[in-house]
Amino acid sequence: MSQEDLGKAINYSGSQVSAVENGQRPPTREYLTAVDGALGTGCVFERLLNGLVNFDHAPVWFRDWLIIEREATLIRWFEPLVVPGLLQTEAYAHAIIAGAGLMDQAEIDQRVSTRMERQGLLERCDPPTLIALVDEGVLRRSVGSPSIMADQCEHLVDRVTNSNVHVHVHVVPASAGPYAGLAGPFILAKGREFETAHLDTPWQAQILHRREDVDTLIKRWEAIRGEALPTRQSLDLIKEVAKSWQT
Repeated sequence: MSQEDLGKAINYSGSQVSAVENGQRPPTREYLTAVDGALGTGCVFERLLNGLVNFDHAPVWFRDWLIIEREATLIRWFEPLVVPGLLQTEAYAHAIIAGAGLMDQAEIDQRVSTRMERQGLLERCDPPTLIALVDEGVLRRSVGSPSIMADQCEHLVDRVTNSNVHVHVHVVPASAGPYAGLAGPFILAKGREFETAHLDTPWQAQILHRREDVDTLIKRWEAIRGEALPTRQSLDLIKEVAKSWQT
């Protein structure tokens, strides 16, 4: 297919197609979505864009996980302390990153931007299924301001109710008492040909590939999920907490 033919198929001029292919103009998401549609590529160009955005700006130790996250079809994420990064609002993410007091403003802005760009994988035409388990304390811990917390809670509800069943959030209530999740956060990512895990530490992330290590975390995940509320009850609790932040 010539550049002119492709341009006609996606409603762009042949010169615009040429500029993108020669590296003179960066492709927009709309452009790549149109190309995927015209060529029947199954969203491959959109996935490439999601993987490349801000990749060079991410810490070296985190880049391997960005690749895994991009290729996953199922992400299971447990967080006892903060809202999972893929579900954070920009204001909440900024408050979390800035609140540590360990970065200058330029690095804070860059980290927030990278986090927001990562969330694009939930918007692509073939998003992974994301199942998030969060401790009730996450919803009640003040991050930034009451309005930021109210918006964050409402965002969680919106993501679940408007995700076409690709996003699920379950809350472990305070009434659960001691449970398997108190050992710390972790993420399980499963793709067509892999299943791996991510552990976060104050120093850097640790990625686990060994089958026995991943299986151990899967068992822990199932134990935590057994303590979590069903979807409807979780959403009701999140809405209740959102109202408490508004008063």
